[in-house]
Amino acid sequence: MYEQTSMISTPQAEAKPAARYYEINEDTARNAHYCVHMSDYQPGSATNGYRAAVDEAAALVEARKAKVSPYYHDKLDALLDRYARRLAQWTNDYNRNQASYPSQFISGAGNYNMKKHEKQMSREGTLWKEYDEIKAILNKIEAVGTGAVDLADPHAREMLTDQLQKLQAQLDRNKAMNAYYRKHKSFVGFPGLTAEAAAKLTADFADTCQRCPWVKHPIPDYELTSLRGKIKRTQARLDELDKRTEQAQQPADNTKFPGGEIVRNTEADRLQIIFDEKPDDEQRDALKQNGFRWSPRYSAWQRQLTQNAEIAARRALGLTE
Repeated sequence: MYEQTSMISTPQAEAKPAARYYEINEDTARNAHYCVHMSDYQPGSATNGYRAAVDEAAALVEARKAKVSPYYHDKLDALLDRYARRLAQWTNDYNRNQASYPSQFISGAGNYNMKKHEKQMSREGTLWKEYDEIKAILNKIEAVGTGAVDLADPHAREMLTDQLQKLQAQLDRNKAMNAYYRKHKSFVGFPGLTAEAAAKLTADFADTCQRCPWVKHPIPDYELTSLRGKIKRTQARLDELDKRTEQAQQPADNTKFPGGEIVRNTEADRLQIIFDEKPDDEQRDALKQNGFRWSPRYSAWQRQLTQNAEIAARRALGLTE
């Protein structure tokens, strides 16, 4: 992940435009306030509250951009815009619902139309569910760039290399700690540890051994095995990236078939099937069953560019090997 690769140098970022605000209907907000509180409405308060929430989301996006690869910045901007747009729509819908019928505390109990009130409360329940969905966009913003490195990211090699180096360094240190303890029965003097930290680690491990006599090493075998597995998977992804880079440097090797063409789009990391004419229902079902999805952007049926995708394409098209 990009947080692990602060050594990657990037050009100085240009000043970003402020988050886009969408319109809040102040008349509806005023009516809603009166129907609930029957007090003076401070002009602009609904708009100010909405903009403050969008500004918080924008700050979250900028903080996330500082930690992730520029590859994800457009996605973060799109999530911010979606949040701002949906929050504005929700705010207007909520105020409209609040203004649809006055509170019983305002109008009094006499001749109060409970059917209208129940309808209003039912709508409010739906609106709060929508609000939870909008707030979930903030969680998506925080999660951007925290998963596996996308091999289509221009910084993928630097990130994976840095990740591999850190994992290997952690494995080497853990093995060295086990070896040091076996020899000295203490962590005192271990490189990189203060005397206080070494004494605490020694005492903690002695306590662990007393409670769990089957424990033989400060760093258990399962942790070392886990690290080796991560190293192996990271190296495999680097190897895959090398393979893709090599493929990208070769001339395009597209495959013609009656009625279309199979395109190996290495830049988008997609195997694409482009038809001369719209395929019939049976052909579309075969494509879906083999993992292909329609992309309006490329006007193609596509899935990730892998060897399995090549096999699936030929199977979906009924092509012989």
